[in-house]
Amino acid sequence: MNDLARLTQSIRQSIGLAHKRDIAAVTNMLPLPKGAIRLGDDCASIPDRDGFLLFATEGFLNEFVATQPWFAGYCGVMVNVSDIYAMGGRPIAVVDAIWSDSEQQARPVLEGMVAASEIYRVPIVGGHSNLRNDRSQLSVAILGRANKLLSSFAAKAGQKLLAAVDLRGHFREPHAWWDASTGSPPERLREDLELLPQLAETGLCASAKDISMAGMVGTVLMLLECSGLGGVIDVNAIPRPPGIPLEPWLCCFPSYGFVLSAEGRHTGAIIEHFSRRGISCAVIGETDTSDRLKLADADKEELLWDLHASPLTGCGPKFKQGV
Repeated sequence: MNDLARLTQSIRQSIGLAHKRDIAAVTNMLPLPKGAIRLGDDCASIPDRDGFLLFATEGFLNEFVATQPWFAGYCGVMVNVSDIYAMGGRPIAVVDAIWSDSEQQARPVLEGMVAASEIYRVPIVGGHSNLRNDRSQLSVAILGRANKLLSSFAAKAGQKLLAAVDLRGHFREPHAWWDASTGSPPERLREDLELLPQLAETGLCASAKDISMAGMVGTVLMLLECSGLGGVIDVNAIPRPPGIPLEPWLCCFPSYGFVLSAEGRHTGAIIEHFSRRGISCAVIGETDTSDRLKLADADKEELLWDLHASPLTGCGPKFKQGV
């Protein structure tokens, strides 16, 4: 088995993609919304006057909350904020639901939330608390608003796939989390996120997705599924920090990372848009009509996923949708 085949197999079998496959099982058990609201984007986008209300939530694994309570609280705000910006919006406020067995156990979780709330200037305006539970648990929801959307459903065949990632960070060992947020200048973090709604509002891009725990490749796969497309990714073109091996990088969660699909004539302006802020951005592939995502390396290609044969989240137009 060559290196590209091993990399492809490892990504296909990753826990991040396994978690995303669970989405299909859940959505199949729920009545789906009808009309303009579709499942599969980073946020629910609800038409409102001349724009969109954005609504999202994140829940966290018990082990993460128990072993990394401060960072779990911080991520509760950070990842929700990222989801709002990934859709071309700006956050308004968050609410949280926290369970623990004591005030002492809840404190570091809440302190992490407060720190991120202040850094990203997104107020915590309410929620639910229970300090008499048998373990720590956390979920956080967010409300935002967009003038124009960046959507996973808006990619078109023949467009270029891009990745924009802040490489000025470090792994929070031993976890697959690339932290480019904690310890960074708050104003810079906020202004870097503002790049996303600017792309939407200037018309340079209409399709994007926040890189999730599925990793960069898995996130591209989810975007392609929502748009009913396939594509090819050149693994050698992916922005990567010096000295970081390719496999863990492709499977990690970066605190600032987005994949985009855009017309080729706009890629130079998009790359410059991020580069001015010190964000690494590059064309990493192209979309097509194959329903398959392939990884490429020099003169080799390997099939990562056939969406026609095996849906990932089941949220694309060729699968169940409330329309």
